[in-house]
Amino acid sequence: MATIFTKIINGDIPSYKVAEDENFYAFLDINPNAKGHTLCIPKKETDKIFDLDEETYMGLMSFSRKVAKALEKVIDCKRVGIAVVGLEVPHTHVHLIPLNAMSEMTFQQKVKLSDEEFKEIAEKVSAAIV
Repeated sequence: MATIFTKIINGDIPSYKVAEDENFYAFLDINPNAKGHTLCIPKKETDKIFDLDEETYMGLMSFSRKVAKALEKVIDCKRVGIAVVGLEVPHTHVHLIPLNAMSEMTFQQKVKLSDEEFKEIAEKVSAAIV
């Protein structure tokens, strides 16, 4: 059965898409730790990041870097943190979290955003990707 992320990639579940290419997809986390919290995923459904073949792994890191650089341009933050946890969805995903405090990396504090705020962030980040 397809993961929720595969359903997002296929358009079966809506998302606030930030970036996409033939192998990867980035979208805003709907339960964000901070404004701009983004998930980067390979389109190929693989549970664990270290089970990715090396080319896909390196491609995911390169794709994530582009998205992180765009986040830094449009979200007021000290830096963009990266986390790979992978316990909640069995589909490799990289969390990119704009940070101003360590507490934003704990996954215990969440921010609430409106649909309009999500759309505005997604559009701005997408436009900033080089």
